Amino acid sequence: MSASGSASQRARSAIFARLHEARREPAGARAPEVDAALAPLVAEPAGESRRQRFIRHARSWQAEVIETTLLDWPVQLLALLRARGVRQLFAGPGSPIAATLQATVPADQLRWFDRELAALKPELFAADAGITTTLGGIAASGSLLLQPGVEEPRTLSLVPPLHIALLQEHALHDSLLAAIRHYGWAQAMPSNLLTITGPSKTADIQRLLVYGAHGPRELVILLVQDGDADAR
Repeated sequence: MSASGSASQRARSAIFARLHEARREPAGARAPEVDAALAPLVAEPAGESRRQRFIRHARSWQAEVIETTLLDWPVQLLALLRARGVRQLFAGPGSPIAATLQATVPADQLRWFDRELAALKPELFAADAGITTTLGGIAASGSLLLQPGVEEPRTLSLVPPLHIALLQEHALHDSLLAAIRHYGWAQAMPSNLLTITGPSKTADIQRLLVYGAHGPRELVILLVQDGDADAR
């Protein structure tokens, strides 16, 4: 080995040794109290419900929230499609709400994500809206949790300019930490998970926050109130 190669190897070994030492916890060290550290960040006004917190934060990020019920959300959806002038709505054929969508949305307006993306691209990128269910929501930030899969591919929420999301109130969590604990993600993280907070946005240019720069320009959340255990 050349002198330069030997010096490089020694430097690399020294760096890894320092990293290894840095990872060692001092004797008697205790794990940080995550709940105590998080409490000031998720503190909310007294008397405000989890649903109210979620709505307030979601709207602060320019999302529209429509409170509805199990029986009324299809009616609210049709009204929304008319108000936005939606001509094509994409949905997942294996979605839990597929049967309701098929019975509610006119056939010439409803499109299914039933082929490979390459074959669907011309239609999907020309569509007005996509609709998905959600895994849950985060009250502290007004965020949605989506777990895409073959039933509801992630492009349904990322490509069309209008993303319509169905969220059930009983699936709201106070914080992301609460959701992680509820779903047991510390033991097994899902392979695909989206956290969506409002419509698309960027602050790349002069650090000015601009909405609708890429992806959905609008996010509308149909929030199914408690008492409606399932939205199928």
